[in-house]
Parts: sequence; structure tokens; C-alpha cells
Amino acid sequence: MMRSMWMVLAAFMFACMGVLVKLSAPYFSSTELVFYRSLFGVWMTYMIIHHHRLPLRTPHWRIHCWRGVSGLISLLLFFYCLTHLPLATAISLNYTWPLFVALLTTLVLKEHNHWLMIGAIGIGFIGVILLLRPTLPDDSWDANLLGIASGFFAAIAYMNVKQLGNLGETEWHVVFYFTLISTVMTGGWLAFTSFHPITANGLVLLVSIGMTATLAQLAMTRAYHRGAVLVVTSLGYSTVIFACLWGMLVWDEVLPPIAWLGMGLIILGGSLSGILGIKLPASAAQK
Repeated sequence: MMRSMWMVLAAFMFACMGVLVKLSAPYFSSTELVFYRSLFGVWMTYMIIHHHRLPLRTPHWRIHCWRGVSGLISLLLFFYCLTHLPLATAISLNYTWPLFVALLTTLVLKEHNHWLMIGAIGIGFIGVILLLRPTLPDDSWDANLLGIASGFFAAIAYMNVKQLGNLGETEWHVVFYFTLISTVMTGGWLAFTSFHPITANGLVLLVSIGMTATLAQLAMTRAYHRGAVLVVTSLGYSTVIFACLWGMLVWDEVLPPIAWLGMGLIILGGSLSGILGIKLPASAAQK
């Protein structure tokens, strides 16, 4: 249980990162924020790997590439949503990933459908519908759909993280290659577009995003490597709680009761998916 508690630290850091991203929106684009966040992560994890004299080479580079690309797409979509939606809404939509994990293990890994799993997935997506309903008058459907898409690509990334852990890759290598791929791809894009000037306030925000994001990634990866997947998945939803508190404290965000109900159903559906993923014989979590 204590090893799984690393996910609570990751959840708090992810929520803090979301706050910093929203505060950075007036200064930088979403792509720039992902670039600087990843650049800081590359530097930090490289220094740790170098300090422990670990080899950089890996025989599992294909899985790292899949994890890097899927994680980057999810991150770009997530950062965009953070700047266009209430903090708790953006994070809740991103945290639909356990529901997509359940779907992917059925469609990709050819696992048999189980009525309990189908019910859990249904509960989660009913929650998504209820969560989106309060935002209909705001004409923000694009951001909402991109938020759901970020959850889908996050599911692929999280499956790759677990697979790399089973193969013996350290959390340092997992985070290093992810941030390296993200830095190269976003940096290449920005090289042909433009960078905004970095002010003193912007620099503080960028460094803070890099620190919280990297610490969150390391804590999350360690939790999945060493903790029980069921407990880790359930504790991951504490990010939504932290986001709700930050949203009320910083922006006075007040969501209607139906949105709270929607977030609750997403948490319930995702947690049940994690529980059933452990208990069913051929669950993806056991792969």
C-alpha cells in the first residue's frame, strides 16, 4: 500500500502542473509549454541517470517510441484543454483513460467482454456525458472532445508504461525517453513556427511546470512499477479532487451539481475498471 502512495504525490503534482499551465496561457502556446516542460524533464532525468552511471541504451526502444508518441499527443491535447476549460473539467476528461484501457484490452488484446466490465465502462462514459452537459452553452465542444481524445492517447501511454515496467526498465529511463521524444518533436515544430519571448514571470512558470511535471512523472512511474495496479489506478483519481480545490481557490470555479455527479461517475467507472482489470483472468494489468 505504501508503495502505491507514490500515486498520491503524483496526483498532487499533476494538479499543480495544471494550475501552472493555466497561469502560463497568456505567455505561451500549448506547444511551447509542452516543449519547455519536456526539455526540463530531459535535463533532470539525464542528470540522474548520469549520476547513477546507468546506461542510456535500451533494447526496448520500439515500446519507448510508442509511449513517447502517444504520451506526447495526449499531453498536447491535455495542455490545450487546460487553457480552455475549467481545471477540474479538463483533468476529469483526461482521466477517462482507465475506461479506454478497458476498451483497448478487449479490442486489441482480444479479451472477452465481461458484463461487469461493460457496466463499469458504461458508468464512466455516462459520467462524461453529464460532465460535458454543463458546458454546452459555452460552445466549447471542440475542447471537450479534445479532452476525451487526450484520455484515449493517455490510455495507450499508460499501457506502454506498465509494459516497460514489466520488462525491467527503470522509471528514470521511461521518463527520459518520453521527455526526449516530446522535446525533439515539439522543438522541431516550433523551429518552423515561432517562440514567444520569455519574461521573468514566464521563466518562473516554465521552471515550475518542469519541476512539478517531472516529479509527477517519476512518482507515477514508480507507483505503477512497484505498487498494486488496482490501488494505484484508484489513487490516481485524487488528481480530480486536488484540481477541484485549486480551481475554487485560484479561479473561483464553481461547477453545477450535474458536473460533480459526472466527475463522480467517471471516478467510479474508472476505479471499477481497474478492479475488474485485476480480478478478471486475462486482464491487461497482468500482461
